[in-house]
Amino acid sequence: MRHRSAVAVVMLAGLAAVSGCATGDVPAQGTLVSAIPSASPFAGATGAAHTWSAQRMRGARPFRHQPGISHTPPPTTSNARVGAVFSHGGNGDHFCTGSVVDSPGKSVVITAAHCIHTGKDGGYQTDLAFVPGYRDGQTPNGIWPITKMVVDDHWAQSSDPGYDVGFVIVGKLDGKRIADVLGANSFGYNAGYGNNVRITGYPASGQDPISCVNKATKFQTDQMKVDCTGYSGGTSGSPWLTHFNRATRTGEVIGVIGGYQTGGDTDDTSYSPYFNDAIKSLYDKAIGEERQGLTP
Repeated sequence: MRHRSAVAVVMLAGLAAVSGCATGDVPAQGTLVSAIPSASPFAGATGAAHTWSAQRMRGARPFRHQPGISHTPPPTTSNARVGAVFSHGGNGDHFCTGSVVDSPGKSVVITAAHCIHTGKDGGYQTDLAFVPGYRDGQTPNGIWPITKMVVDDHWAQSSDPGYDVGFVIVGKLDGKRIADVLGANSFGYNAGYGNNVRITGYPASGQDPISCVNKATKFQTDQMKVDCTGYSGGTSGSPWLTHFNRATRTGEVIGVIGGYQTGGDTDDTSYSPYFNDAIKSLYDKAIGEERQGLTP
């Protein structure tokens, strides 16, 4: 399991426990809902790794190098599209990863469904922010408010691991859309199971993103797997990028860390739902809502 809830962090800090923000009704398939004001707590599934605030991240020690992983990939346009998902509008803890994907409104970020919705008997998280290119406590590409979220009703109603994919829409920053500033990777689906993928994500116990390149394989009919070392809590939602075009510096996102065991119970093997027609339909619903002008 690759993310830890802010509620669990509060409990570890010795503060009073708070209840989750689940709404009474499960949203219909593809329904987008606005973020709830920052005064509301949010709850999610718990995992083994701690989340880190910006202050704690600045004081952290870097990871010990492990084979097969670039622990501090150099800043580039392409990996600037990957960012950390923070609680409390960017002032709280980093607990998941997301990445910018192409859309007409230039405002869509993909992540794991369990990063934004607690699944069966739960509800959407609240007051989240996306920080692309986050490094060592710095926010070189700004803090983007997450204004809308969408998961499939299979996830919302039954926590089906085959649908552990979510999309968020981020608001404008300084009057600009996020893909106008950073560009976007394309959304790929039905791409097959055996692709070489680059996975970039934000472990909650470190200061910087890590990257790994390896070949994905089929795990189940609706699940892929890949072996990459050190992908601990915080890396849920990390994009699986393939078909990278060096000329345009773009590729296709064909998976995210999530799905089976919400991404995996060990740090060295990660899973993703297979992006099939159903996941493409979810992507289309997010774009449809964006086209209706629901973003600010």
